Amino acid sequence: MLEQAEIAKLTLQLVEELQQSANLRPDQILVVGASSSEVIGRQIGTAGSVDVAKAIVDGVLAARDRFGFQVAFQCCEHLNRALVVERRTLQEYRLEEVMAVPVPRAGGAVASEAFRRLKQPVLAEHIQAHAGIDIGDTFIGMHLRPVAVPLRSKIQSIGQAHITLATTRPKLIGGGRTVYILEESE
Repeated sequence: MLEQAEIAKLTLQLVEELQQSANLRPDQILVVGASSSEVIGRQIGTAGSVDVAKAIVDGVLAARDRFGFQVAFQCCEHLNRALVVERRTLQEYRLEEVMAVPVPRAGGAVASEAFRRLKQPVLAEHIQAHAGIDIGDTFIGMHLRPVAVPLRSKIQSIGQAHITLATTRPKLIGGGRTVYILEESE
């Protein structure tokens, strides 16, 4: 099994790689779904690891502190995939608050660790994030904005957990005469 420091380092590298494409700003949200069970080679939801969760949260929060974006950690299906966010994120985006405290066996080890580490953690029912990282096929797609753009990563797994990255873009509207970039030649 990977050491905690290596998991944190790989997680930070994933977020840095995603940030190169997504260019998340302080008013934008990164959603993180992660299965600590998958990282250690077990089936999702069967063997949550607090140590792995701490390392993943370490990496994500280090990146958040560096780049300034907001973060949401997806809970497992026992909490209907609610999201751990800071109260300021909940208020800024007018999200629906739901009541529960994620714990490793009902919410997931990573969401549980995030709930303990954020300054003013609350659970939001749903969100439309600007980008996402999925460690272990936790299916974060329901929490991304409508036009998700998958990204390939140099890091394909952390431990045994498959990695998926995505950014989003605004919907393209219009038809053949539509202009998407303002040109000075017009």
